[in-house]
Amino acid sequence: MQDWESVIGLEVHVQLATRSKIFSGADAAFGAAPNTRACAVDLGMPGVLPVLNGEAVRMALTFGLAIDAEIARTCRFDRKNYFYPDLPKGYQISQFDQPIVGAGVIEMEFDGVTRRIGIRRAHLEEDAGKSLHEDYPDLTGIDLNRAGTPLLEVVSEPDLRTPAEAAAFFREMHALVRYLGICDGNLNEGSMRCDANVSVRPRGEDGLGERTEIKNLNSFRFLRQAIAHEIDRQIEVLESGGRVVRETRLYDPRSDETRPMRGKELSEDYRYFPDPDLLPVRVTPELLAEAGARVPELPRDKRRRYRDEFGLPDADTVFLTADPDVAAYFEATVATGCGAKLAANWIMDRVTASLNRTGLDIARCPVAPERLGGLIARIEEGVISGKIGATVFDVLWEEGGDVDAIIDARGLRQVSDADELGRIVHQVVADHPEQVGQYRAGREKVLGFFVGRVMRATGGKADPRQVNVLLREALRTP
Repeated sequence: MQDWESVIGLEVHVQLATRSKIFSGADAAFGAAPNTRACAVDLGMPGVLPVLNGEAVRMALTFGLAIDAEIARTCRFDRKNYFYPDLPKGYQISQFDQPIVGAGVIEMEFDGVTRRIGIRRAHLEEDAGKSLHEDYPDLTGIDLNRAGTPLLEVVSEPDLRTPAEAAAFFREMHALVRYLGICDGNLNEGSMRCDANVSVRPRGEDGLGERTEIKNLNSFRFLRQAIAHEIDRQIEVLESGGRVVRETRLYDPRSDETRPMRGKELSEDYRYFPDPDLLPVRVTPELLAEAGARVPELPRDKRRRYRDEFGLPDADTVFLTADPDVAAYFEATVATGCGAKLAANWIMDRVTASLNRTGLDIARCPVAPERLGGLIARIEEGVISGKIGATVFDVLWEEGGDVDAIIDARGLRQVSDADELGRIVHQVVADHPEQVGQYRAGREKVLGFFVGRVMRATGGKADPRQVNVLLREALRTP
């Protein structure tokens, strides 16, 4: 059987977080009743003229600088002509051969390796409206609120090879635009969505096979599943003697399959020509400097710093930097003086589990980073054990309060007095002669039995490290 390799490129549509639309100045907020935010420009009414949203230009430049891309000193807008019910004008204002952002690169971590994915271009355009099917049996409703919303379409090179790698790239893009503050990243609201171009070829060949486009994916999981299905489908077609047809397909997550939507157009089919109503855009040094000043510490740089400054492993740095709010929470926790590795463990485990259970994001976490840092410090100081720390965390989550006050009010301070612990240890050893014999005969695991008995006798408040030392001394062969 032929050994196949998949080749994947993504087109990521980033809805820019400006307050107004890209050419009309109308309100671009999400969630209003259908067609209440559409204006004369969105509707394509005769005589209306578009006016470029300068903030969208600045956001595009900020993105370009963040990915070390070529920046056009002059760019223009074009009309992309096609008919679709949610595009009243019959054309979309976009950029064709003079995009504002040219070739760049996005760096990401995947399977423990740093991958550099080429970006071919990123261009500004207006979004179309939205077709509504659910509420209209046998009919389609059109909501034009989204029409004219500013988009940055980011086109990758076909550098991705697996569905998992493509999903990792989409996650990296998601993190990047949120760090830059140019998009809220809300996938459920369509703030970001993705088209995947997929082809397969015999492994070892350099040429590209015929590709298909999977349209409008707005979930990391669905992206991975859709690409995996399409790869399998194309291989099956080719191995059965057929040929892959260039087309646009949709992914149905309920049946886990892609289905034909329409034939895939070529650029010539859109009859691009310069929009006569919009002047070319000149990117001045001042505009570039303003955009550059907006670029913060990026996820790739933050990952390196966490490795170098805190000694964190790669898996921790990837998790902590995937969301700028998580990174900010981690840094605020470490700023209290607690250990970075223990802080990372608590955030990745207890904090994340509690957020998932309650459906909250970390920006609304009931346990402030200062409180978590104080809790971790008490564990490091030996005031409480990690197990008791979990109890204190739950109280902070449900009731709030001060870490030390909770520990004292509930009598949770760890028993660390050597004389008291020694007495308890010797009593536990004296009460279990059979297990003593097993330990002295070489069954090292029996030590855990004694640790459990001592912890039970102290109500879980003994210092486990001290208990281990005292038990080994007490169990030493006489």
